[in-house]
Amino acid sequence: MDVSYTQYTGDTDDSEDNPVKIHVPPASKVSRWSHIEDLDLFFSRLYAYHQKNGFFCIFVRGVFELQKVLFMIVFLVFLLNFVDYDILFKNKLLPNHNTTDPLQKVSITDSFCSWSDCSSKITGFTWICIAIVLIYWVFRFIKLAYNLYHFWDTKGFFNIALGIPDNELSNITWHEVQKKICEVQIEHQMCIRKKDLTELDIYHRILRSKNYLVAMINKSILPTHYNIPLIGNAAYLSQGLKYNVELLLFSGTWGLFENWHLKEDYKKFSKRHELAAKLQSNITWFALINLALGVFIFIWQLVYFFFNYAELLKREPGVLALRYWSLYGRLYLRHFNELDHELDARLRRAYRPASKYMNTFFSSIMVILAENIIFQAGAIFIVLVCLSIYDEDILAVEHVLLIISILGAVLALMRKIIPDENCCWNPETLMTEILSEVHYLPDSWRGQAHTTLVRDQFSQLFQYKAVYLIYEVISPILVPIIFYFKLRPKSLEIIDFYRNFTVSVLGVGDVCSFSLMDMRKHGNALWQVPGHVKCAENNKQTQAEDGKTELSLIHFVTMNPAWQPPQEAEQFICKVKEKVLNPDEFLKDSEIDKHSEALDSISTSAIYVFFMNYCIFLQLSMIASQQLHQPVTSVSRVNFMRRNRLEGPITSSSYFFKHVFQIYLVELIFKLKIIPVFGNSDSVYGSSNNRDKLITISGAPDIDMSLKTLYLHSVHHKMLLSNPDYASDSALISRPSINAGVFPTPSTSSRNTDVERIYERTPLLNNVPKRT
Repeated sequence: MDVSYTQYTGDTDDSEDNPVKIHVPPASKVSRWSHIEDLDLFFSRLYAYHQKNGFFCIFVRGVFELQKVLFMIVFLVFLLNFVDYDILFKNKLLPNHNTTDPLQKVSITDSFCSWSDCSSKITGFTWICIAIVLIYWVFRFIKLAYNLYHFWDTKGFFNIALGIPDNELSNITWHEVQKKICEVQIEHQMCIRKKDLTELDIYHRILRSKNYLVAMINKSILPTHYNIPLIGNAAYLSQGLKYNVELLLFSGTWGLFENWHLKEDYKKFSKRHELAAKLQSNITWFALINLALGVFIFIWQLVYFFFNYAELLKREPGVLALRYWSLYGRLYLRHFNELDHELDARLRRAYRPASKYMNTFFSSIMVILAENIIFQAGAIFIVLVCLSIYDEDILAVEHVLLIISILGAVLALMRKIIPDENCCWNPETLMTEILSEVHYLPDSWRGQAHTTLVRDQFSQLFQYKAVYLIYEVISPILVPIIFYFKLRPKSLEIIDFYRNFTVSVLGVGDVCSFSLMDMRKHGNALWQVPGHVKCAENNKQTQAEDGKTELSLIHFVTMNPAWQPPQEAEQFICKVKEKVLNPDEFLKDSEIDKHSEALDSISTSAIYVFFMNYCIFLQLSMIASQQLHQPVTSVSRVNFMRRNRLEGPITSSSYFFKHVFQIYLVELIFKLKIIPVFGNSDSVYGSSNNRDKLITISGAPDIDMSLKTLYLHSVHHKMLLSNPDYASDSALISRPSINAGVFPTPSTSSRNTDVERIYERTPLLNNVPKRT
């Protein structure tokens, strides 16, 4: 790789001849927030303070978390050592049992033992566990006290500097808070390296380490896929594994950073092997420490999840069959410079179509077994319930209540297996809707959403809640194994990654170069818009995969419309906007005119209505950024008939645009309340004769981002079709570190032969099959 550590100064004139100017406010204007030493922590606390709804909520949450730890250890020790279960289960009589009273009742307190009687039962292993938990509790207490001290100062900044009281935090968005932060920078000079702060500066400081993790997942530096015997390929990333990786790379004296600058040795190519050996040693120590503490952490995880989910599982056993965005999926789908709440909003919007998509798949043999089990278990269950209603003494019979509870749980789980016979969803349509929200899905899934193979790969991103719980419980066992056998051999790759993809930004420090969203350095030629200037260098090693640079740039501008991007990025954004908002250009680049069968299931009148809505929507999007917050002066609504369910998979190569035009845009117009109105009166955006009146309530940025995402994916697919050899070769070069096995790509008779030979290398499709 021919890239190296560089300094990025943006549009400033600072250089060796022009040293960095430090802005010092006048003494009369110096405030308590001038010249903050650690702006990363400061801005991170501002963000956390806003997201957690103020000081009082943070204080109460922290106190209850400490109380929860003490409760768990005290309650567990009490259950194991201070309860006489023989008395509780009536296996023996009470010491003061009255033999003349056969109906003498046993209270729960009769089974409790005194300290003098049961303290000798506490084993040495139990005392070690208690000591470790107490040390952990003291550490959490000190950390809470330290954080509360700084959050009190954060409270003052919100209340005084920003003028935002705590009771208004839930009514104000982070975008508004961020805008105020940039405004008060001029007065308080929190950062002395720059006179003005931009939105990107704040994002860089809050997301410094997360941007590195997203880039490492994107370039397949971190091991996330494993071949498991009898199971096959699986993606694994737990909270414990992620925490250890962050601790290894970003914290302590063993970390790669010092005062948020990459240590000097890591910038030198000549020391890469020496530093790789040092990193291997650190990883070995981390593995050994995790191995030593693994038993205790495993027991703690098991007890915590039992106390946390046992009641929920008893009440709603089907909760284990619910889906959950995996931690790996969250990193794979995350943009560069995307805050947690922004990611959560996207994934929440995608949750419903993702759940519907996964529910379209079922095993016929499992359905037959579930129906048989429901019949037999239901018969036993209803008989026991009827007997207990007739005579409640039946519940006193040993294990009857347990049997009723187990049967109820089994019935709930079996019903989850049987699909709803009244629902018939089109998997291709749902996959397109998912793509419009999550923004990243492999191109080889195009036209294959109805296959089990794609379902299995998507389940790595959208896993069962039960799988998530299992992954977290076994994490203490797997972390030392993964660290030593998987992460340790990648030490040299990690060192090279940080040296090659770290840049120094004036006023910010060292950041991941991918987070700058530099089209020239990290753009991908396969994601370039027709008519836009291509990347200066088509370097397979430096380009971001899956269109991460392009989509991240568009997303950041969408979320922060006031930010001024560099000229190269602005040209790209304007070109995408021009293509998306121009119906003729959109149809031309998407080749919808070449695939008229994409509208084969829509009637002639429906086509007319749809394109009318689409043109209206384009006009709305064109002026939404300027007129979004203007008041609505005239409102009238008209209802349109639309289809929300389709039968059968669509396997034609033009399925993508069928969904974009037939389903997605029309549904968004209604779902997000962007409603076209027809008439001759004045529009809310101006007057014209025989012109559609448009109104918008909310959601225009989401729609704008979704449209641009779908358009860029269509451009990418078109590029792959025209350059199949380049696409396959670049995939092989761009991710040489993935070694997790091959996903064969299914073929259908309706797909073009060239399309079948195109594979996009992603973390989901680990190796590219050889072309025949």
